[in-house]
Amino acid sequence: MSAPSAPEGPTTLYRERLAVPLRWWVQGTMFVASVFLAVVVALPFAGALVVTVVASAIVYGGMVWFGSAIVEVRTHGPGEGDLLAGRGRLPVHVITSVEQLDRERTRAVAGREADARAFLVLRGWLKQAVRVHLADPRDPTPYWLVSTRHPEQLVAALREARQTGPVAGSHGAPPAG
Repeated sequence: MSAPSAPEGPTTLYRERLAVPLRWWVQGTMFVASVFLAVVVALPFAGALVVTVVASAIVYGGMVWFGSAIVEVRTHGPGEGDLLAGRGRLPVHVITSVEQLDRERTRAVAGREADARAFLVLRGWLKQAVRVHLADPRDPTPYWLVSTRHPEQLVAALREARQTGPVAGSHGAPPAG
């Protein structure tokens, strides 16, 4: 009789791509069409087509790049998990609390109440965010501020990931939240 095997790889509790909104794609298409119409009267058709293809690559490539940030919560086993936001990775064991922010609180925390040491993954078209407070003696970052379309789901996933193991400084107490 063999022992049960451990799950293969991490378990994803939450995943969201912070893609640009559909209206940006429509506006980008209208911009590219305007470029074509403006250039086709001054250049031969082939030249206007080349300019339009270059403009399209810049506009659409920029939107894909700007909207490529991923927010993800993963667990790797008991006491192991990560919040991935953009290029950042945060082990869940350093999280002390998680706070869902509405439109007004997001604006305040990203503006007049901002801490210059905070890690930000903000997208202007997303009006809600989650603030993740942390206590890592090796890192002076007080919190992460992460834009999201689904703050309730992100908060729930972070709380679930934190409950799989100890929270920094808790000494066995249940995680604050």
